[in-house]
Amino acid sequence: MPDTAPLPAVLVTGGGTRIGAEIVKRFAAAGWHVVIHYKSSDTEARALAQTLPSAEIIACDLADDIAARQMVADLASRLPDWRCLVNSASIFEYDDATNLLPATNREAMQVNALSPAVMAQAFIASARSADVRSVIHITDMKLENPNPDFFSYTMSKHALAATIPMLAQAAPEDARIYGIAPGAILASHDQSEEETEVSHRLNLLQRKTGADEIAEAALFLASGTLKSGSTLFIDSGQHLLSQDRDVIYLAREKAAGQ
Repeated sequence: MPDTAPLPAVLVTGGGTRIGAEIVKRFAAAGWHVVIHYKSSDTEARALAQTLPSAEIIACDLADDIAARQMVADLASRLPDWRCLVNSASIFEYDDATNLLPATNREAMQVNALSPAVMAQAFIASARSADVRSVIHITDMKLENPNPDFFSYTMSKHALAATIPMLAQAAPEDARIYGIAPGAILASHDQSEEETEVSHRLNLLQRKTGADEIAEAALFLASGTLKSGSTLFIDSGQHLLSQDRDVIYLAREKAAGQ
């Protein structure tokens, strides 16, 4: 007889584009049902879902933490085997340590820290699965190698990272809380693809870290076999360096000095 058990499900926030989309594709390839969250990338999310064996899309503005919590509650009420939540959506706008922009800071703290924490709590409280359930927060290698650039973004990622051990301590035995701290992965802010070839190699291994490496790490953590509260740095050793500016600007300064 065919197996009629439901597929394990994963919700990936920001799953329509960039690293979120790579995570979605990796889980789908492993036989998961993927829920692709998006805010404004409706076209991309729909196109991605149509290429996958089992997928759906869901829209939510994570600037509204009440709506974010409700999204999780609604999914929990109808997904019979919801095993993983990946908080990948992120706001990445520029300000610096000499000039914090209050509006930028409020948005970053809301989208990058508050809503993911609220969603994690709701997932732990209401998601159903006979297997281990995992929350994975995508943070940043700037946790260990901070610099003054993108001040509010970095502040929000530190806040999100602080929730990982706390949630791990409070979570029930069948739930795990993890972090993935990427280095420079894709072209970001105002970078060109050509600039990434230089800036993304400013790490100990002098190599570009692939988005597929982040996706593979997420799938591994979803198995629940790593100690809860752990964070994996996927950055080719960048977090072990001390860089006084974001690599976007280090590369430009290097190019200007040639």
